[in-house]
Parts: sequence; C-alpha cells; structure tokens
Amino acid sequence: MKRNASAVWSGNLKGGKGTISTASGLFNEAPYSFSKRFEDEPGTNPEELIAAAHAGCFSMALSSQLEQAGFTADQIRTTAEVTIEKTDAGFTITTVHLDVTAKVPGADAQAFQTAANNAKAGCPVSRVLNAEITMDAQLETQQ
Repeated sequence: MKRNASAVWSGNLKGGKGTISTASGLFNEAPYSFSKRFEDEPGTNPEELIAAAHAGCFSMALSSQLEQAGFTADQIRTTAEVTIEKTDAGFTITTVHLDVTAKVPGADAQAFQTAANNAKAGCPVSRVLNAEITMDAQLETQQ
C-alpha cells in the first residue's frame, strides 16, 4: 500500500509561496508559506499535517489495542502537538505530545494505559518520527 501527496514551491524561503495537494483530493493546492509555518499567519503547514496524521494514526492504533484487550471504545479523542525547534542541524521536529481522552466501557485504568502505551509505540506515524513522543492519556469514567 502506498499513499502520496505533492507540494509545489515558488520563490525564496521567506517570500515564496507553495501549495500542498493530496491524491485523495482532500487538499487540492492548499496554500502554505514561511509565515504560515514559522510565524502566526493562519493556514496549514507540514508540521500541522504531521500532527493531524499522528493524531489519526494513534487513535486507530489505540482502538486496535483496546479491541485486542476485549474492549470497544465509544470515543477516542486525540490531539497531537508537534514542536519544531532550530537545532545545530537546522529546524527539527523535536517532540510530539499526544493528549488522549477516551470513553471505553468496561475498561479499567491499567488496561487503558497499557493499550495507550502500546498504541503510542506501535502507531506507524510514531515509528517514522525521529522525535521524543510524550503522552497524557485519560480514561473517562462511565456514568
């Protein structure tokens, strides 16, 4: 299985502009730029897309881990925060923090934490990133 996306860039680093497209068409020439990436201009950027990919990948991996443990999640909500810093090697994604909250009927805290840790380690996006990955995972109590 292969997935692809493309980017086009025109101009220099700070003044140039580019677009990002995905084969699925979800993004079709979505604009990105230096100011969208390294400053506060609204719009997408590669790091935001990596965060979205990681949140989605992790949520599915957690669902799988829970299923293997005999549970089905009612809902898993994941936010991934990607940190990019200037290092000696240049701009580098140094950390990703996953913030996870889930409703999982019948699961106890220990089973949930085990599943979350396994998902964090086993998610394909986690495995491709050369960054420290931290996580806060909360199991919502059933009422």
